[in-house]
Parts: sequence; C-alpha cells; structure tokens
Amino acid sequence: MANRLLSVGSQFPEFKKTAVVSLEKGNEFYDITSEDHKNADKWMVMFWWPKDFTFVCPTEIAEFNKHVEDFSDRDTILIGASTDSEFVHLAWRQNHDDLRGLHFPMLADTSKSLAEELGILEANEKIAYRATYIVDPQGVIRWVSVNDLSVGRNVNEVIRVLDALQTDELCPCNWQKGEATLA
Repeated sequence: MANRLLSVGSQFPEFKKTAVVSLEKGNEFYDITSEDHKNADKWMVMFWWPKDFTFVCPTEIAEFNKHVEDFSDRDTILIGASTDSEFVHLAWRQNHDDLRGLHFPMLADTSKSLAEELGILEANEKIAYRATYIVDPQGVIRWVSVNDLSVGRNVNEVIRVLDALQTDELCPCNWQKGEATLA
C-alpha cells in the first residue's frame, strides 16, 4: 500500500469523532468535528500516535500537555489522536500517571477513516504514523510532519512553526518568535 499523504494547501478532511475529554464519570466522552476549530475561528494542531499503552507515545502526549497553554495562547485547539477506541484511551489515561491530567482531547479514529484520508496509516498494522498537522482557521493544512513509528517528535518545533505561520510573513531558517521576519 502506498500512502498518499494529504499535504499543505489541502482542506483538512471533514470528520466527527468521539474523544476522551475527562476522567469524570459521565463526562468522559465528547464528539469533536472538523468544524469546531473553524467555528471558534482558531487554528488546530492535531497530532497522531501509533498505539496506546506503548513506550514512546506517552512521552510525546505528556510533552504536548506541558505546552497546552502555549497552544491556547496562540488561539490554537490541540487534539491528540490515534486509531485506538475511546475506551482504550480512557483506560490508558486512568492507568498512566503522565496522562491523567491531560488538558486536550484524545480523539478515537476506530474506523481509521480519518487516518486513511490523511494518508498516515502504516501498511502492515494499519496504525497511524506519528503525524502532526497545523490547520488554519479556514481548515487549510498549513504544515505537516510525519515521523516513523519509532521516533518521537519535537513539540517546540511544532510551536515554532505555528508561530511562523501565524505571522503570515516570510520567516527565515531557524526563525524564532520575536525575531525579525523577511517581509
């Protein structure tokens, strides 16, 4: 199977998926749609991991959680996602110290339809690669990064790129927020 990665300039696919948003009994789940961030006039960062109850994934999820305020300060909705079910997400959150206090939803793509549309399914196991999407308030993909299954990503780089995109100006190599742009 050859992946056809949905990339920069493409409209992010429409979706409605259940996500784990809380550990509070009766309030664990909430449906998230592709329209939520657009209706809120916010950016969206959606990051994918391969499997719950693994070793690299919680390090990334915990690191994104440490930066949840950084995303919020940038008018950005943060969503984590995998092809595991909402019930597996909930059990993982309940049983992993680093995941109990998450401040962003864990989206469940059990049908794998969204991951398939994005072109991020690994061929053999049909699990998502470590993909990260930055989507603007109009629903257009502005940045994509995909890592192999064994390599974690750098959350600071996601924030750096988000900052650069939000300037709507030309940003040189290694540009950091607060530095001069080229425009």
